[in-house]
Amino acid sequence: MVHAFVMVKTAVGVSEALIDDIRALASVTEAHIVAGEFDIIVEVTVDEVYEVLHTTAREIQALDGVEETKTYISLDD
Repeated sequence: MVHAFVMVKTAVGVSEALIDDIRALASVTEAHIVAGEFDIIVEVTVDEVYEVLHTTAREIQALDGVEETKTYISLDD
């Protein structure tokens, strides 16, 4: 299994509207609205590393209101 954390920066005022859409994605295990440089932190669990790319580039970044993402792949269990 591959675990990754995706930091999501959103347009002003849309984090609450996006959180349910992000949580509904099949590979997302958790998502939380946070304070700081990014607005949402998403935990992704998949079988292969390329699936992290798919989730980030084709699913999360495709949502209206997502402005930027940064992905960090966990190096431990």
